[in-house]
Amino acid sequence: QVQLVESGGGLVQAGGSLRLSCAASGRTISTYTVAWFRQAPGKEREFIACIRWTGSTTYYADSVKGRFTISRDNAKNTVYLQMNSLKPEDAAVYYCAADRDDIVYYFLASKYDYWGQGTQVTVSS
Repeated sequence: QVQLVESGGGLVQAGGSLRLSCAASGRTISTYTVAWFRQAPGKEREFIACIRWTGSTTYYADSVKGRFTISRDNAKNTVYLQMNSLKPEDAAVYYCAADRDDIVYYFLASKYDYWGQGTQVTVSS
């Protein structure tokens, strides 16, 4: 089993930055597809970014492209989400998700077997 723990959330002013971490335990996730999703109150869970096991292939939602960067450090068994130029509409609970398969439909939450508990990001205007 894989356990995922997110950290790094908090309160930031619009235009500021945060770096989220997703630390895995139980198994190495170096060959896993890992993604970040977010969910705001009253809204569905939304795909944000995905990174393949190679680390060189990444995907982003249009809403965050150019502002957010996903990366991984396999030695630390951790995936990161660097968030810059934050906007009030970025406020949500952010979740990391992982799956051992090389997922084709990486933007679908249902494709991931393992999830963290989430970390809250609040952006003040």
